[in-house]
Amino acid sequence: MKKACPYCGAVHDKEFICPKKPQGKYHQRSELSKADVFRGSYEWKCKREHIMKRDLYLCVACRHKLTGTIRQFNNEDLSVHHIRPLITNYELRLDDNNLITLCRNHHEMAEKGEISAEKLLKILPEHPPGGEIFNI
Repeated sequence: MKKACPYCGAVHDKEFICPKKPQGKYHQRSELSKADVFRGSYEWKCKREHIMKRDLYLCVACRHKLTGTIRQFNNEDLSVHHIRPLITNYELRLDDNNLITLCRNHHEMAEKGEISAEKLLKILPEHPPGGEIFNI
């Protein structure tokens, strides 16, 4: 069976892969780094949710009024940040003591090195006794 190609306009066999088809960064799984694959994993999605719950769905840097804080109890545009970079410390990818919830502004500052890893480690929330996440 043949069909019109959306990339070149020609008519090809349905199994034919047109050379004009864009080859984006993520089209081939072999081009993904170990870190990229991890970020899409179910394991990471569960851990990310666990960390946000631990941090009460608030930016920890804002709660501690670090530079760049607009409001102390910021629950907007949150993400979980690897304090020690995933690329160089892959073995710490799921370590609660290496993960912290940050707003976009503080996450960007941390990525640029404007907030040091040491400072983030100092403000990292401690687990309640017994390691349980407390409910609000």
